[in-house]
Amino acid sequence: MIENAKLLIIDDDEDIVFSLKVLLDSISERIESTLDPRDIPSLIRRNRYDAILLDMNFNGDAISGEEGFYWLSRIKDITPEIPVILITAYGDIERAIRAIHSGAYDFITKPWQNEKLIATVNAAVNFARTERKVGITKVQRDYLKSDVSITEIIGDSDELTEIIKTIKTVAPTDADVLIIGENGTGKELVARALHKCSLRSDEVFLSVDMGALNSNLFESELFGHVKGAFTGASQNRVGKLVAANGGTLFLDEIGNLPPEQQMKLLKVLEERKSVAVGTNRKEDIDVRLVCATNSNLDLAVEEGSFRADLLYRINTIEIHLPALRNRKSDIPKLCKYFLDQYNRKYSKNIKGLTSSALTKLMEYHFPGNIRELKHIIHRAVILCPDNAISSNHIALKNKVSGSKLKLDSLNIESAEEALIREALHKYQGNMTKAAKALGINRTSLYRRIEKYGL
Repeated sequence: MIENAKLLIIDDDEDIVFSLKVLLDSISERIESTLDPRDIPSLIRRNRYDAILLDMNFNGDAISGEEGFYWLSRIKDITPEIPVILITAYGDIERAIRAIHSGAYDFITKPWQNEKLIATVNAAVNFARTERKVGITKVQRDYLKSDVSITEIIGDSDELTEIIKTIKTVAPTDADVLIIGENGTGKELVARALHKCSLRSDEVFLSVDMGALNSNLFESELFGHVKGAFTGASQNRVGKLVAANGGTLFLDEIGNLPPEQQMKLLKVLEERKSVAVGTNRKEDIDVRLVCATNSNLDLAVEEGSFRADLLYRINTIEIHLPALRNRKSDIPKLCKYFLDQYNRKYSKNIKGLTSSALTKLMEYHFPGNIRELKHIIHRAVILCPDNAISSNHIALKNKVSGSKLKLDSLNIESAEEALIREALHKYQGNMTKAAKALGINRTSLYRRIEKYGL
């Protein structure tokens, strides 16, 4: 008997379920089953199974096996670490290969050989337990790599000390949080720290850039869709709201969300139910919501571009991140943090910054905030041949002009650079609004920012 093994059987044939339970009872202490595959999401979210036996052909799809592939995909989206053994009466090599490529652990045909099925289940359970011990799955490894603890928020200024105190106080409460700050101030870093300090820290943290979603992608990204729901929907997709169930969902640039999408998001947050595009089936969601913006949402509410009821819903707690120019005492520690990081990356042993280099940074206004400082140190480490970074290795941009655009040259490229700087300044780094004001799309704006080193 496999010690404490827990199995789930999903088949709409009661006789098959009974036979499997009798057979597997000799090797497993706990076996659960369901005749309805629609129970799968709730079952696998509530329980940790060592292996799942999944029929490929339900009443809605008696021969092709497509329904089985759909539910295999759902299982892998929610709990990718659980091995799934597909069972079908219509097995062939082509379908077996596709099943493995789709994430199945193994493939068994009906009628099965008892010894082979028992051996397969034993192997699947042992595989799952071994994977759990050594790192589990790629999805989980990627999550752990991107995880952030509160100790990675660098600095000891009064402003930052107060923010860290707020994070420690708010994180365990599960309250929805709105993080406000300029681009590059570390909003996602704070969001991840909130997750790490919360009661959901063992669950997933998912991030969605709302500013990068057009109206066609919004519902699909957040709510998911079923195959054929719209042109180009060639396969089912699980939305981020469902995928983040039990964990934290981070919605970045929430201020860029158009009014009609704000209403859809508000409804989902109030009902705590998500409906995939192309279906009427509602799925319960349990997520901790953290949003971020570089916009003044109170002003947006006054102007009618942001719903007041949505703002009230997402800003139970507000955390305001100061610009780097307002917490300059943290610059030396940030420099050391990034220097250590890039020393390791490039196998260098640069000891620090000269006093002139540090003075140069302390006098700079940092329109790009911490992200810009990180880029400056990265470049300096690459270029520095000595054991200390000097002021010559520190490349800074000229200060962004004020509210009135001034051209120092009639050169077309110089004028374009000045216009882009002015737009970024006017809209406080909001890429969507700046691109719209300039009459170009976000991709073109990013390309020009890179071109001019902004």
